[in-house]
Amino acid sequence: MDYKKSLEDLQKALSELRDENEIIPIVVEGDKDIEALRKLDLNGEIISVNTGTSLTDFCDKIASKYKEIIILTDWDRRGGYLCHTIRKNLKGRVNCNLYYREVFAKNSMIRTIEGLPSWIDTMKGKINEGMKRNLNEKLPRG
Repeated sequence: MDYKKSLEDLQKALSELRDENEIIPIVVEGDKDIEALRKLDLNGEIISVNTGTSLTDFCDKIASKYKEIIILTDWDRRGGYLCHTIRKNLKGRVNCNLYYREVFAKNSMIRTIEGLPSWIDTMKGKINEGMKRNLNEKLPRG
């Protein structure tokens, strides 16, 4: 994995997501996901699926309030199930954007939204270490 390219792609997607989130709500699995996105400076509306109601009722509530949402469930088995089910329940009623979920899954080695802030910090550290190492190798010895 090219960490630098992956980090650049993630940061570009995060920047675009911040802009879109100003007008389009993001749907996540739980409160820890909301906290993680807030750490990444997403300040728009973020809605947790875990509200104590059924998924069908949750989708009906979303459909009554929004024309478009961004689905950002984890990219593990449960997150995939939730994404598929929400999308299926909202088909024809709400436009579901999965772009950011796909970009984050492709460009990270983690499987959860809540792990994204620390993963990004780790990648920045690895890239900085690599740059320092390369610089030291190029310096003349003497």
